Amino acid sequence: MKKFLVSLLLSGAAVPAFATVNISAPTNYETTGPSVQFVASATTTCSKGVASMGVYVDNNRYYVVGGASMNATLTLPTGTHNTVVQEWDYCGGSSAAARTVTVTTTAGVNISSPANGATVGSPVNFVASATTSCSAGVSAMGVYVNNNLIYTVQGASLNTQLSLGAGWNYVVIQDWDKCGGVSKKALNVDVTGSSGNTIWAIQGAGGWNKWGELPPTMNICNAPCNYQVGFSMQQHEGSVSKSGNGTQFSLWGTTPYSAVLFSNPILGQGSWINTDSNHTLIPKLHNFTVNADIYVTNPAVTQAIELDINMYLNSLGLEWGTQCNHLADNSWDYWDNVNAHWVSSGAPCKLNSGWNHVTLQVQRESNNWLLYQTITMNGVTYTLNKSVPPMWVPSSWYGMTLNYQMDGNYNMSSNTTYVDNLNVTYW
Repeated sequence: MKKFLVSLLLSGAAVPAFATVNISAPTNYETTGPSVQFVASATTTCSKGVASMGVYVDNNRYYVVGGASMNATLTLPTGTHNTVVQEWDYCGGSSAAARTVTVTTTAGVNISSPANGATVGSPVNFVASATTSCSAGVSAMGVYVNNNLIYTVQGASLNTQLSLGAGWNYVVIQDWDKCGGVSKKALNVDVTGSSGNTIWAIQGAGGWNKWGELPPTMNICNAPCNYQVGFSMQQHEGSVSKSGNGTQFSLWGTTPYSAVLFSNPILGQGSWINTDSNHTLIPKLHNFTVNADIYVTNPAVTQAIELDINMYLNSLGLEWGTQCNHLADNSWDYWDNVNAHWVSSGAPCKLNSGWNHVTLQVQRESNNWLLYQTITMNGVTYTLNKSVPPMWVPSSWYGMTLNYQMDGNYNMSSNTTYVDNLNVTYW
């Protein structure tokens, strides 16, 4: 190709323009209903630009629009179609990209929220449902963001809040039916800068500390804790993982209802992200979203699972503690900082065998009280709106930590869970 261009330049002949077509929707091999949305754009080296774009379906031209972009919804007959999006530039050149689309009246993904092209804040509320011609029904649904699977839920519907980075995000919502079929639908969303910053994949990062906790006071002990409670952590686990970078957490022992606390300093003192040595970042932060995928190997012996995010500044300690009190009252509890005890929120919590997706939304109020806003588990959101005061801590404490804790049952049955896609968004 380089020799060809050089020859053209030396001969004085016109150099052809080069162009590309980028199709955002539909995705290749997408299964959808009769209304198919085509979203695409084109670029060209032609100095005069792109003249128009069009859509061909099975070699028949269905649609043409002027300019270098398109966003059109076309009604197609049922069946599998070869579609091509093509551009024509003002220099006489053209370029194309193809997609195979299957149209059916009995299968597909329907996205209620957000709309394609919408501008949204983070976390983003995703609402969608799926239908299938498979007589056994839909097995699960999932959300891909920028080609990464970040959320799955069992069944034919999803309703969840997910933290997305600022800017344009390419999203695909997909279903898997019980006959081996797949349907998907794509959209682009613009997440505003107010969504803040996200610390990704904390489960695979450095900086983790771990301790045993012994009842009844839950005093801290270091391994091996006289064998009353044992624990381990294995990072970069790929066999039980959504991303290929999960972490295995294990618990065993002899003292009933012992626990193990895993903690990571994500900001401030000891942080591997930002030590905030000038104390300019953390005082400005008021909103936090925690997302996690948690794989439960044996719900029958999983007493409780805890996710906390903590903030320490100006002699104040703010611990947004939440636990799924699975084998006690099957509810989500929140932590009362001052009185140091758990309070039932009334929101139900049942751990599924396999993957469970959890999203916590909390806030530091203007008076430094802690507000527990919402908990979303496996696509169902519970509104708490519970406020509690902070506690006093040594003035030297400064930073933020993220905790994951497993509680043992009445006979300390050996137990293993896996955590993946553990992310914190703050602003």
